[in-house]
Amino acid sequence: MNGRQFERRVEPRISLADFLRDELQLTGTKLGCEHGVCGACTVLLDGAAVRSCLMLAIQAGGRDVTTVEGLGSGPELTQLQEAFHRHHALQCGFCTAGVLMTATALLHENPSAGREEIREALSANLCRCTGYQTIIDAIAEVAGSGVNAMADAIADKPGPGARSE
Repeated sequence: MNGRQFERRVEPRISLADFLRDELQLTGTKLGCEHGVCGACTVLLDGAAVRSCLMLAIQAGGRDVTTVEGLGSGPELTQLQEAFHRHHALQCGFCTAGVLMTATALLHENPSAGREEIREALSANLCRCTGYQTIIDAIAEVAGSGVNAMADAIADKPGPGARSE
């Protein structure tokens, strides 16, 4: 979890989203629809964007899980987070963690993704405040820099909220 290993007993029926929020206190992962439609619960599983509300916590055993708390290294923002700040790409903030995780996975796969590819990747993330244009602008800025955002986003050191247990 966010670069750390730990063992925990979990009920077989608990979702990964509930486990992250309730057991690990990693509350950056939001629960919106709890049906995999809104994207607020998106985390990275072995580098791929997944809906944590649709996945059981036990399915993540032995796999690399990254939450929004695991982006960056400590108090410094990643290049993508800085671009979100510069472009005012968040309003209420409810969708932001899921969008950041989706964008991180996209930029890992395609560091120079174009605006249409960004729109397609974000099509499964709902923003209640309709801030899509500034979100796309922020991601496009990072994609235009030619920097592999995944390498920048997930540092060797765990971010805030990471625990070793």
